[in-house]
Amino acid sequence: MENYKFTVTGGEAGGRLDLYLVNHLPRSISRTRLQKLIKGKKVLLNGASHKSNHKVEAGDVIEAEILKPRKLTIAPENISLNIIYEDDKLLVVDKPAGMVAHPAPGNYTGTLVNALVYHVSKLSTSDEGRPGIVHRLDKNTSGLLIVAKDEQAHAFISRQFSRRTTDKRYIAVVEGVVQLDNGVISEPIGRHHRDRKKMAVKFADSKEAITRYKVIDRLKDHTLLEIKPETGRTHQIRVHLAYLGHPVLGDETYGVKRKKKLISRQALHASEISFLHPTTKQPQHFTSPLPADLKEVIDKLKNES
Repeated sequence: MENYKFTVTGGEAGGRLDLYLVNHLPRSISRTRLQKLIKGKKVLLNGASHKSNHKVEAGDVIEAEILKPRKLTIAPENISLNIIYEDDKLLVVDKPAGMVAHPAPGNYTGTLVNALVYHVSKLSTSDEGRPGIVHRLDKNTSGLLIVAKDEQAHAFISRQFSRRTTDKRYIAVVEGVVQLDNGVISEPIGRHHRDRKKMAVKFADSKEAITRYKVIDRLKDHTLLEIKPETGRTHQIRVHLAYLGHPVLGDETYGVKRKKKLISRQALHASEISFLHPTTKQPQHFTSPLPADLKEVIDKLKNES
């Protein structure tokens, strides 16, 4: 157990509690973990718990009790990686469908992180147990991921995600014919009230979530969409499209279970990503072509139209 105690100075007054802690706690404590500590009442301000957005005042005494995380041993594995860009600060990897991003209960081997530890000599350690991982894709979603090699790069890219200055684009095949040429789904997302492994649109214990979509092509019973998520909630695209009434093809968690499958995973691919480089501050833009299984199902659906 590690205990921290801080006193807010006059120059720090007026800021959010969580942002104050970001600037004072070790960088190894991720923002996600910090939010859990505040919600779990492991952070006290003048002896009482408060929400993350509580404004601190001069003289406030902030105490944080943080359990040291158990060290997770990550075995390097010689798994092939499609690295489309690499320099001394970062990599951009094209992740295949079926690969989990990082070790977790039930998936301690065969993950992207296991492969990265084997292939890359240095990775950021900002997020305990997830070296290099700045953002994630679901196991059965393919496409582009940014990997950081050090803490400075990790923090710089993470801030861009937090401030919504990155640009991520996805290609999706969805069930049914979407009527509007483009639209915005702006509905909050939180943990499903019955199934804790799922997310859902809900209006309590939830976070803002915004997804933009544009029709690329209308097929007989399906639609090909370009998706641009403005926020990065867990399962956001899949939950929002299901809420719209057009779940992602092959998504058996939020969509339709079929005896005869057109594709063996959800038809969702992270096709483009843009961000500023942590060193040069220059715009970076990367694209990924449709993987063979997704291209095959799109061609098949077009031929049926």
